[in-house]
Formats: sequence, structure tokens, C-alpha cells
Amino acid sequence: MGLILRLLVAAGLAVDAIVHWRFAHEMAFVQGGSIDGDLLFRIQAGVAGVVAVVILTYATRWSYALAFLVAGSAVGALLLYYFVDVGALGPLPDMHEPVWYTEKTISLVGEGVAALAALGGFALAGRSKRERADVAEREPAGRV
Repeated sequence: MGLILRLLVAAGLAVDAIVHWRFAHEMAFVQGGSIDGDLLFRIQAGVAGVVAVVILTYATRWSYALAFLVAGSAVGALLLYYFVDVGALGPLPDMHEPVWYTEKTISLVGEGVAALAALGGFALAGRSKRERADVAEREPAGRV
């Protein structure tokens, strides 16, 4: 089960990274904020890609938590900017885009799968650690 969750998280984050990288150039002219939209999309793509590699390398509670933060924040931002025109938020540009298209759906599904699988991996990694501690506690001392 752990391997499946890791693969789902990594695949979802890879989808997130690819979609953001492909659309970064289209966000270059987004107004507001001190961070350009294309830079913001490239940063998201890079972070998602790095965290995908991290989750494939280390299946710990921390890596699953990090993956959830990256994927969950991407889902939240996508939905927020679709439904609400919040304008520029501090250094972030006004990313409001009230249209829906295939790539946005692909991104939302990938990010959603990654977020949910990361939550499952976080719970499973914590349970496994507790189970190992319980087994070690029950083993008689001095037994090899």
C-alpha cells in the first residue's frame, strides 16, 4: 500500500509540475504583485517536481506532509482564483481566471490525487512507526 501511495503522490505532483511549466509563459502578463505570474508558475513547477522526487526517495511523515502542503495549496489556489477575484495578494499577482479548460482539469485532478494520497501516506507512515515501536516493546530484552 505504501508504494502505491508514493507513486500516486509523485504522479500527481509530476502532473502539477508539467502543467505549471507549460503554462508559465502565458502568465507573464498577469498584473499586480511584485512576483510575475510566469515566475510564480515556474516556482510551483520546480517545487512540485522536487517534492515528487523527495516522496519517491523518502516515505516519511515529513515528506508526505510536505507533499500535502504543495499539492493542497495548489488545489486551494486553483479553486480560489477560479471562483473569487481577490486581486493581488501581497507579492502575488492577480491570478483570477474564471474560465475552465482541459489543462486546468488535469492539473486539479493531479493535485487532488497527490493531496489525498499524501494524507493517506502520512497516516500510514505514522501507524507503521507506532506498530514498529509496539513490536519492539513486546520483544523480550536481550533476545537476538
